[in-house]
Amino acid sequence: MAFQLLTDGRLLFQGDSITAAKRDPGDSSDLGHGFVSRIAHTLAGTRPDLRVVNRGISGDRAADLARRWQEDTLTLRPDLVSVLVGVNDTWRRFDRDDPTSTDAYERSYCDVLARSAKQGSLLVLVEPFLLPVRAQQWAWREDLDRRISVVRRLAEEFDAQLLAADGLLNQAARTHGDPSALTTDGVHLTETGHDVLASAWLALTTAS
Repeated sequence: MAFQLLTDGRLLFQGDSITAAKRDPGDSSDLGHGFVSRIAHTLAGTRPDLRVVNRGISGDRAADLARRWQEDTLTLRPDLVSVLVGVNDTWRRFDRDDPTSTDAYERSYCDVLARSAKQGSLLVLVEPFLLPVRAQQWAWREDLDRRISVVRRLAEEFDAQLLAADGLLNQAARTHGDPSALTTDGVHLTETGHDVLASAWLALTTAS
């Protein structure tokens, strides 16, 4: 069920390069060029009382979020925190032989959620996703699917809103006839992919 966004609130988006979307980390007001900026643009026309902040950092894994959570999340005292992280935890296993166990991923993710929940923030968890564009990427699913299950369990545990992005984006890829319509490499989104994700986020978090 959707919930009504707060009045005069701060919405903070955390994650990796999908969230960062080429934002300038030296500019605290830069929202990047992805789904976060699209959400902010839409809300600016309907909810100018809301402030959108992007703190996504390219390459981050769940443990990286945990290390910077105090500085980049808690000190900002957001009313709502949206988190998308996990695909790098999978990707590094396959491109650098640097795996993150599912248990370690869950511990880091649970840690950041617990700290934000204690501060009173509403939580939105966006599933990590993969849209295979190369045959060998199907092997990633076994690893990523376990992380998606973690996110679903944590959404239940922390009474968070869950955006089931993996199924959503894969279905959209089927509708468009080719995953390359939504992703450049199976992970990073095209303009169309960001549009789909932004629309789904807004539909989830805005009561009708």
